Amino acid sequence: MAHTIRDIALALGAEAEGDLDLQVTGAAEPQAAGPDELALAMDPRYGDGIGKGQARAAVVWPGADWRGMGLKAAIFAPRGRLAMAGLTRLMDPGPDIAPGVHATAIVHPTADIGVGAAVGPFVVIGPGVVLGAGARIASHVSIAEGARIGAEALILQGARIGARVTIGDRFICQPGAVIGADGFSFVTPEKSGVEEIRETLGSRAEIKDQTWTRIHSLGAVTIGDDVEIGANVCIDRGTIRDTSIGSGTKLDNLVHVGHNVQIGRDCLICGQVGIAGSARIGDRVVMGGQCGVNDNIFVGNDVICGGATKIFTNAPAGRVLLGYPAVKMETHVEMQKALRRLPRLAARVAALEKGVSSEPETE
Repeated sequence: MAHTIRDIALALGAEAEGDLDLQVTGAAEPQAAGPDELALAMDPRYGDGIGKGQARAAVVWPGADWRGMGLKAAIFAPRGRLAMAGLTRLMDPGPDIAPGVHATAIVHPTADIGVGAAVGPFVVIGPGVVLGAGARIASHVSIAEGARIGAEALILQGARIGARVTIGDRFICQPGAVIGADGFSFVTPEKSGVEEIRETLGSRAEIKDQTWTRIHSLGAVTIGDDVEIGANVCIDRGTIRDTSIGSGTKLDNLVHVGHNVQIGRDCLICGQVGIAGSARIGDRVVMGGQCGVNDNIFVGNDVICGGATKIFTNAPAGRVLLGYPAVKMETHVEMQKALRRLPRLAARVAALEKGVSSEPETE
């Protein structure tokens, strides 16, 4: 689909100069852009790449000499990544899901399918499901009994929505996600080795055979508005109360959210993060890839965790954390500096010991 430079600038709320009626059909990196593509050079570092490609128009930084770059038109982006958000939204055609209910889909008679919804091939929608207006469900998705999904949802191939799950408006779910599986919750008839270790922090009494008894999950999952779930994310249902995800929160691929977890609003949870059962995460929390959160602890509002941080105790609001176990980022940096000095320190100690041992004995 072709867009004029004028239309793109209007959609971005950005200023533009040159031939505003020039049309482009896509976007590309500057050195790879063809004559009908919009080059993305929002930072001076990428300006030289425009001369290596064939672009006639580009998104550039404010004050860029676009004419000197040989361009016929330019859009100015004071904040490059924000411009990328608007541009990619404008140019993304989205998945090809035909309107209506596909002939191969199985929809229970008691399900309520909203106006304008699109249900793709081999979808299964169970009894009592409510699907909001304009929702789009791609192929091979299953939505279990009693689930409620809001308007304008987009659920992609092979996702699984469990029983009684409640999801708000404008939900986006990537392929393979599972929302509402049973929680991982088991107990032994007598005190288990795990319980003993938690109490003693290491020591164990007599080791005995143990068998695990399943605790069933009676709760579900509640998800707010404007939430996005990555590919192969797993969100477990609650044991009694619902596991909950606040509005505006985004979960990357391969995130695991355990049973009873509560995640606040506008959080950003990156790939391979694991949050153990009954942990509570505040609003606007950011967790880098492979972070881990212990069960039954609280992470306060606006906490930022660097990649692979492991949080074992409550984290105060606004704290910036790094390391295993998690400490303040500045403390972690000092610890790493000290760790790198250890070989030199060990060599100095060895030299001092050698010097002392070689001194002659005095009477």
